[in-house]
Amino acid sequence: MRRSGLLCPRLCLAALLVWARCGAGGGEERHQPSLTTGTGDGRGYSSTPLAQCTYTFILPEMAGATQSRCPDQGPQELGSSNSLLGDALQGAQVPVGQRIQHLELAMENYTHWIQLIEGSVRNNANVEARRLEHSTVNEDTAAILDLSTNLLYQTAKHTRKLMEVETQVLDQTSKLEIQLLENSLTKNKLETQLLQQTNEITKLIDQNGVVERRLRDMESQHQQQLQALREERSGLQRVVLQQSQLTEELQSHVRLVTSNNSLLQSQQQQLREAIRRLLEVCSKDKVEASNSLQQADEQRTFRDCADLFHSGFNKSGVYTIHLTIQYTAKVYCDMDTAGGGWTMIQRRQDGTTDFHRSWKEYKMGFGTVSGEHWLGNELVFLLTSQGQYSLRVELTDWNDQQAFSQYEQFHISNEKQKYRLSVKGYSGTAGRLSSLVSRGADFSTKDVDNDNCICQCAPLLTGGWWFDACGASNLNGVYYRQGQHMGKLNGIKWHYFKGPSYSLHKTTMMIRPLDFGDSVRGLKIGHDASE
Repeated sequence: MRRSGLLCPRLCLAALLVWARCGAGGGEERHQPSLTTGTGDGRGYSSTPLAQCTYTFILPEMAGATQSRCPDQGPQELGSSNSLLGDALQGAQVPVGQRIQHLELAMENYTHWIQLIEGSVRNNANVEARRLEHSTVNEDTAAILDLSTNLLYQTAKHTRKLMEVETQVLDQTSKLEIQLLENSLTKNKLETQLLQQTNEITKLIDQNGVVERRLRDMESQHQQQLQALREERSGLQRVVLQQSQLTEELQSHVRLVTSNNSLLQSQQQQLREAIRRLLEVCSKDKVEASNSLQQADEQRTFRDCADLFHSGFNKSGVYTIHLTIQYTAKVYCDMDTAGGGWTMIQRRQDGTTDFHRSWKEYKMGFGTVSGEHWLGNELVFLLTSQGQYSLRVELTDWNDQQAFSQYEQFHISNEKQKYRLSVKGYSGTAGRLSSLVSRGADFSTKDVDNDNCICQCAPLLTGGWWFDACGASNLNGVYYRQGQHMGKLNGIKWHYFKGPSYSLHKTTMMIRPLDFGDSVRGLKIGHDASE
């Protein structure tokens, strides 16, 4: 196909040569067509005299004999083109009729020439074809082999380079994949840590919120407690001021009563002296007069120590009181503390008396009146049934620090009501709160359990007391000596003074009428009037 593609340009070149020779010999006569073929170099030439023109055809090389025609033109069209080309060169000088004849003659010559060409081609086609085939095959084979070798070499070279590049790419890809995997693992790990930290932060925020709420609640409670303490301090200050004023009044009353007592004693002495003189004057028997005076003293009765105090007995000691005609009892009267007139119902001072007693013993009383004793629940009931009484509790620790708790109203019920305690109007220095059950509690002993605890407080804490649910006080517990008084839950305790496990050194419980101060003031007014 490559050689057949060169055939058409060569035919065009032959046509140009024909045109050139026709131009040179335009005046010659026409001759019969002649054809010359065969040359020493393998080419064929054909010369055809036509009128005044001579056509010279350059035949193609034998190597291209297998493809002697143009792909798009037949031999007749090519000859027509050559004839028309030659006639066109002299169209301006030859008439139309002659030109037609010239063209017809050229057509005939060209047809004859084509026939000769075809014969020559047929004769030499096979030989030339074989020669061309061998030469072409050899040349093409060598070229193809060289090209194939080069291609194989280049292919192998490029293949090696591609393999190297592929290896590098695979290495890089593997590294990238490993790095990507590591990054993914790191990312997952970081995400997990972030999630954990987020959860921890959320928990901390929740805990912080709870702590803040608790702190606010505690702050609110502290503010309330602080306000309560301030109010209590103000109340205590008022109570202290009132007690100071009352103490001053009582001291003045005591001084007045003391002076009145001295006056009464002097008057009594004067009366006795007058009686003695009268007895001497009347010459009566001295013994009979003395017996009469003694009987007069014995016929006088006192219902409590306050009554004795008002009658002029101002020394602390043991006295006899008459609650009824049949019921008399010896009691210890404190005529010195807080104005005097106190009837003592309990005293602890040296541990000589066991207070872990039965219900009956606590009912009737036990111990020594001048020492450690319990006056008796029945007697205290009878005393507090005569009118309204106050209670004063005196406390002393092992460092001789003293304190007191005073209740404006004190009363206990009868035995059927389990000697139930009732107190009101707390004040004093033995704690900011009352250690006695202000709402009331029944009395319990080791053999009679009336408390509000399933544990039975009396056997557990020892002694008889108004325990309620074991409570904050028990002045009838075990008496512990100094050095053993700490950490004792069953000792003599007053919670708001020294705590729940401190056993006290000394205690006293005393009662007197609520209107004792008014009686003292009335007594003073009466003496002033008598003077």
